Amino acid sequence: MTRLLYTALLLLLTPLALLRLWLRGKGNPDYRLRWGERLGFVPALPKRQRLWVHAVSVGEAVAAAPLVRAWHAAHPNWAVLVTTTTPTGSAQVRRMFGDSVEHCYLPFDLPWMVGLFLRRSRPSLGVVMETEIWPNLYAGAQRRGLPLIMANARLSDKSFKAYQRLRWLVGPTLRRVALIAARGREDAKRFVALGATTSQVEALGNLKFDLERSPQVVAAGQAWRDWLGRERPVWIAASTHPGEEELVLAAHRLLLEQQPQALLVLAPRHPERAEAVLAAVLAAGLPALRRSALATAPELPPAGSSATGNGAVLVVDTLGELMNFYAASDIAYVGGSLVPNGGHNPLEPLVLGLPVLSGPQVFNFREVYAELQALDAVTMVDSADALGQALCSALGQGVGAPAANPAVAGWMRQNQGSTARLIERAQRLAGLPA
Repeated sequence: MTRLLYTALLLLLTPLALLRLWLRGKGNPDYRLRWGERLGFVPALPKRQRLWVHAVSVGEAVAAAPLVRAWHAAHPNWAVLVTTTTPTGSAQVRRMFGDSVEHCYLPFDLPWMVGLFLRRSRPSLGVVMETEIWPNLYAGAQRRGLPLIMANARLSDKSFKAYQRLRWLVGPTLRRVALIAARGREDAKRFVALGATTSQVEALGNLKFDLERSPQVVAAGQAWRDWLGRERPVWIAASTHPGEEELVLAAHRLLLEQQPQALLVLAPRHPERAEAVLAAVLAAGLPALRRSALATAPELPPAGSSATGNGAVLVVDTLGELMNFYAASDIAYVGGSLVPNGGHNPLEPLVLGLPVLSGPQVFNFREVYAELQALDAVTMVDSADALGQALCSALGQGVGAPAANPAVAGWMRQNQGSTARLIERAQRLAGLPA
C-alpha cells in the first residue's frame, strides 16, 4: 500500500518532471533529447551477462570508473551498462569509456517504466552508486531475481533526517538490496537505523580514494600550464555553485592586490551555467577567457600561444577536463562549500599534490574533511576575505604553492582498496569465482 501511494504521487509529478527537463534544456539542449529512455524505452540490448552500474551524474560516474575498469579486466566476456540521469553524466561516461560500455538514461521510477527498462537491458547484476533509493526500481529488480548493490553508500546528516521521515517507505526498499556497501561505519549505522538489516550492510570504504594519478592528466595539465604561464600564480576554484562565484571573484581581486599577474581557473559544477559565470566575471571588472573558445575539448591549446591579461579568469565550460586544470594549478579551492551545497571531492586535487582550500559547508564529505584537518592538509575559510587572505599567504612567495603535506599520500594509500573489496562481493553475488 505504501509503494502504491508513492507511485500515485510520482505519476502526478511526472508532467512537472518533464517540464523541468524542458526548461533545463534552455541552458543545455541535451536535456530535451532521448526522452524515450526516461520513459523506459531504452535500446534493446543483446542477451549476455551484463553488469549494470547507475551513476547519476559526473561525480558518481568518476567514482564508478575504477569499478567499471576493474570489472572489464576481470570479466571481459561481460557487457557493462552505465546509466545516468543527467546529460553531463552521459557525456562523462562517453568521454571516459567511449564504446567500451553501453549507456542510456535511467527511467522515472514508475513500475511499468522500470519494468520495461529491466526487460530490455537484461542486467545480471546491478550496482547503484551512492544514495539512490528508488522503491519501484528496487522492487522490480527483486521480482526478477536481480541482485542489487548500493555502492559507496552514504547518508549526510541532512539526508538521514529527511529519510527518517519516510522510513515507512525507505525501510522496505532498502531490505530489497542484496548489499549496502557503505562508505564508513557511521553511514552503515544510519542505513540500519532506516530499516536495513545488519546482515545487508557492510562498511567497505570510500571508492573515491581509488582515484589514480594519471600520466595523461599530468601531461595535459603541463600543456595547459605552459599556455596559462609558468611565471604567474594560477589557482583553481572547482565545482562552484550559484552565489559562490561572486565570493571566489572577490577573493581573486584581493589576491590581485599582491599578485597582479595571478590567474584564476573558474570551473562551475554545471558547465551550462557558463554564460551566468562569464557575466559575473565581467561584472567584477576582470578579463574573461572561455575554455570552449580556445580549442574543442579535449584538444590542448595551440602550441606557442599564451593567455593574456593581468588578473584574467579562465571559465571552464567543458566537461571531463577538471583534473587537467587541477594539474595546471598551484592551489585548489573545492567549491560547493562557501554555499550550503555540502562540498565536493577534495581527493581529486590531493592526488595531484595540490594544497586544498575549502569553505565550511562540507557535510557531503564530513569524515574526509575531518581527517584532512587532523593532518593539517586543508585550509578552511568562511568568507571571500578569508579565501583571499589564504591565497595571498599560500602564493605570497610568487609562483609555486607550498609543498603538499607528505602525510596525505600515506593517508590516501591507507584508505584505498574499496574497489577490490566491492568487486569481490559483487563476484560472490553473481556466482563468479574470486
